[in-house]
Amino acid sequence: MKIKNKICSKNWKILIADDDREIHTVTKVVLSNYKFKDRGFTFLSAYSASETKKIIAGNPDIAILFLDVVMEKEDSGLEIVRWIREDLGNRFIRIILRTGQPGWAPEKKIVTEYDINDYKEKTELTAQKLFTTVTSSMRSYNDLHVIERNSRGLEKIIKSSAKIFEIQSIVGFTSSVLAQFAALFSFNGENRNISGLAITKEKETFRIISGNGRFSDSEGKIVSDVLTGDEYSLLLLSSSEKTIISRGNIFIGRFPSRNGRENFIFLISDIPFSEIDKNLIRLFSTNIGVGFDNIYLNMEIEETQKEVIFTLGDVVESRSHETGNHVKRVAAYSHLLSIKAGLDRETSELVRLASPMHDIGKIGIADTILNKPEELSSAEFDIMKKHTTIGFQILRRSERETMKTAATIALQHHEQWNGKGYPNHLSGTDIHIFGRITSLADVFDGLAHKRSYKPAWETGRIIDFLKKEREKRFDPELLDLFITSIDEIIDIKDQNPD
Repeated sequence: MKIKNKICSKNWKILIADDDREIHTVTKVVLSNYKFKDRGFTFLSAYSASETKKIIAGNPDIAILFLDVVMEKEDSGLEIVRWIREDLGNRFIRIILRTGQPGWAPEKKIVTEYDINDYKEKTELTAQKLFTTVTSSMRSYNDLHVIERNSRGLEKIIKSSAKIFEIQSIVGFTSSVLAQFAALFSFNGENRNISGLAITKEKETFRIISGNGRFSDSEGKIVSDVLTGDEYSLLLLSSSEKTIISRGNIFIGRFPSRNGRENFIFLISDIPFSEIDKNLIRLFSTNIGVGFDNIYLNMEIEETQKEVIFTLGDVVESRSHETGNHVKRVAAYSHLLSIKAGLDRETSELVRLASPMHDIGKIGIADTILNKPEELSSAEFDIMKKHTTIGFQILRRSERETMKTAATIALQHHEQWNGKGYPNHLSGTDIHIFGRITSLADVFDGLAHKRSYKPAWETGRIIDFLKKEREKRFDPELLDLFITSIDEIIDIKDQNPD
């Protein structure tokens, strides 16, 4: 049974599971007036392992569990931890293990072997430390829900946009419209030349989106530089009167979109349009406005996707005291390297969108480990390694290609070419190319910028390090491509400073 955890009540829930009633009383007194994000706490109490399981099963939205190690049995608390994580599949609840017998349950062993979020001796949980522990746990719990909500929201956005993704860009759409207009008059053996422009109004400037015939090379130009004086005057008239203009061999259709933009189709023929021609054009034009709306909606959805993805990355970076520009740079490096490696445009774009989520699993790592200013201990590093599998678990549920790609990257971006990486010790091309690319981009950016535990490295030193890791940590072919592209890499870095 897997838990679909939801933040569903007005107050956050804390479960105190301990056979010592005084522990319940003290915990409630200390936290009675505490609030997190303007919400108070509801306290639930359990005095045995069986009672603890019953309460958790009936309250899947519990945020924090203060869990005693020893209740009916010496390892009751540890059994409950395994039951929550493995049987219930609940990865959201923050488990703070408390013990009055630290000698029986050594901290290093427990933290290494059990999926808990904190470990405290009962004697060390002063009021201040209890406040600090709860605050840290609630941040982590809340951030996990931010990730899930954004992940599901992103999935819904992508699903709802499927029908309008057939046309990939405003240029492609308008080029197709102009081609259809040209084809509209290519019947009955009639030899007729139709030239057209698709135009958008930016403030008071008319700019060309696409063109054909006489205007084939005009994309991006200012309209007044392309049309004659009389032709441009008709366009201004169409804009000011907000209407369709038909004059002899010129037809101008105005298509306002729901987002406030004004778009125009300008057609000019070598012979005047007849009334039948005009009616055909008007009939065909009825769907163009809807098409423009769909295209702009498509563009807004793409931008929303990017914002959501970078927001997901920023959540992690803000917790680890790094900047959101790290994920932007990694995305740009990964996109460039994907192209250099010969991946097609769509796949390279997929890597660019997914790579910012490579460290999303760090949201489940305690602040004390994530922001430790010195080298991690072996046990702490084992916990840190879990961010790969946590990220994979967060992202793998989606059927969308972006999220599936992100799940692969999250899981494999610490694998190494020689098999000495983690979590699965993959080697060589058994590591997905998405993981190999993002790994290289992530390491370069981490070395190139200051972190809590190190200063920024100079470019020459980084390149020397990367070369030493060729065929060890990194795919040799990708590394060679990366180094030969170092000027472009540095440009990306300089354009996105911390």
